Amino acid sequence: MRDLYMKNGQGFILVYSITAQSTFNDLTDLKEQILRVKDASDVPMVVVGNKCDLEDERVVGKDQGQSLANEWRIKFMETSAKKKIGVNEIFFDLVRQINRKQPDTKGGRSGRSSKGKCSIL
Repeated sequence: MRDLYMKNGQGFILVYSITAQSTFNDLTDLKEQILRVKDASDVPMVVVGNKCDLEDERVVGKDQGQSLANEWRIKFMETSAKKKIGVNEIFFDLVRQINRKQPDTKGGRSGRSSKGKCSIL
């Protein structure tokens, strides 16, 4: 089922918890799986460290997330889904990436596309 989501998805948000090192460690395998399933070397993605509201429980440094994203040449953000910090910005950025990769071919920009799909894994 996960492979099907990856095959059909046009953009991906790779989320880890800043309070759990294991979730951060899983990102590399997840990214590689996406690229393998999509049979592509460049897919719109964002690395997201979630739970930034739990700074006192942090085990994954912001610099670790930023460094990984820099290595992969993709965007990095930290968010709090609970407190709604930065969540909209993730989706705005990912949709912009998708639109740059697959521009509207009908001559006009309606602002909406039935083809745009984002997968959250």
